[in-house]
Amino acid sequence: MKTFIGDDFLLNSEAARILYHEHAEKMPIFDYHCHLNPQEIYEDVRFDDLAHAWLGGDHYKWRVMRANAVPERCITGDAPGREKFDRYAEVMPRLIGNPIYHWSHLELIRFFGIDDLLDPTTADAIWDKANAKLQSPAGSSRSLIMESNVRALCTTDDPIDDLQWHKKLAADTGFAVKVLPTFRPEKALNIVDPGYPVYLQKLGAAANILIRTIDDVKQALAQRVEYFAQVGCRLSDHSFGSPDFTVWDESAAEEAMRKALAGESLLDYEVAAYQSLMMDFLGEQYADRGWAMQLHMGAIRNLNTKLYRALGADVGGDAIGDPIAAASLAALLDRLAVRDKLPKTVLYTLNAADNDKLIAAAGCFQDATAAGKIQFGSAWWFNDHYDGMIAQMKSLANIGVLSRFIGMLTDSRSFLSYPRHEYFRRILCNLVGSWVADGMAPADYNLLGGMIEDICFRNVETFIGLNQ
Repeated sequence: MKTFIGDDFLLNSEAARILYHEHAEKMPIFDYHCHLNPQEIYEDVRFDDLAHAWLGGDHYKWRVMRANAVPERCITGDAPGREKFDRYAEVMPRLIGNPIYHWSHLELIRFFGIDDLLDPTTADAIWDKANAKLQSPAGSSRSLIMESNVRALCTTDDPIDDLQWHKKLAADTGFAVKVLPTFRPEKALNIVDPGYPVYLQKLGAAANILIRTIDDVKQALAQRVEYFAQVGCRLSDHSFGSPDFTVWDESAAEEAMRKALAGESLLDYEVAAYQSLMMDFLGEQYADRGWAMQLHMGAIRNLNTKLYRALGADVGGDAIGDPIAAASLAALLDRLAVRDKLPKTVLYTLNAADNDKLIAAAGCFQDATAAGKIQFGSAWWFNDHYDGMIAQMKSLANIGVLSRFIGMLTDSRSFLSYPRHEYFRRILCNLVGSWVADGMAPADYNLLGGMIEDICFRNVETFIGLNQ
């Protein structure tokens, strides 16, 4: 059976079709937050088969396979690629209503020209056709990026990384896509992690500093920020659950670090004091360099202890956590703002109950230094589905300024995930088109088309400073 994804997929009005086909469709992609491996991009890796390219590292797919009683051996284990793919093909007809059903079929169409529904009866033909491309020059990592009309992308990198692959990519005149690093000091802030003391040793080695105090940590991170800036970094990334940034107690922060290095248990108050102090310091570092600061909030990690012990983190054991307190977020932003050290900031929430709260808080800290300086980020992770994207954009339109939105990102480890940008763009155009159809927006396609193009690419190009 042919797929249901035609030229006008998700475009339910004439206005939506005009906005998508004449404006959104032609815009390049700036994937400003992803988890692609820069070494794989530089080396232009090829994939063993469709299972390797499609299922490897994709915990979205792993979760739905587990929900359909697929054995772990056929998900993350040592089963042959073809067996893993066959099990995924068996699961696919069960996924109607889940965004993976849309994403998977978009990826088959856009990358492989396959417009059949994936199920056990079509698995053989799909496997053979997709593998033929993946094993050709057109199926290499760079080729897939170029085919997707990607202008630039930002990877996610630890402060101790030497960024050698970013340097090599920057010097490679044969690849036109900019690949920029992102500064993610997660391990330096996760003071309750048992690996924190060992990580500080690595951070100190990277910065050539013996770390014993919080001031040493700050000095090491500042050196690494400068190093990242020299390699083209323009933004940072942080992930929290429900942090309490209202706590400001330098002595408690010092005590937190002493306890962590000694292997002692920390009080929640001490953890909050440490994270507040470090985020205040880092925010100032980012502001001084014109970087954007990304804050991902509302996740609760590694709920399934058995799964975590067997496979580690980022394997599908995370979930939506509690909302962040408005006072907590405001405390962090305000401490920076009163010193004129608040960087451009992108706020993401995994808990959709925080949508309006974050947009309202962002509006309190906008200023003339940048249009849309404090962003409400794209619908993230468990929210990047049809309803979640619409809810995020409607909230932003109602309480903030949708036209300044910096748009979609993949947040993905897969080179086949770029059709998610198309998915977002179709939903965006359908939403704005519905406003035209309902008489809530003018049928001025120069006005609306420019807005759509801005959201798809130009806003983030300016926000990140792509051409600087």
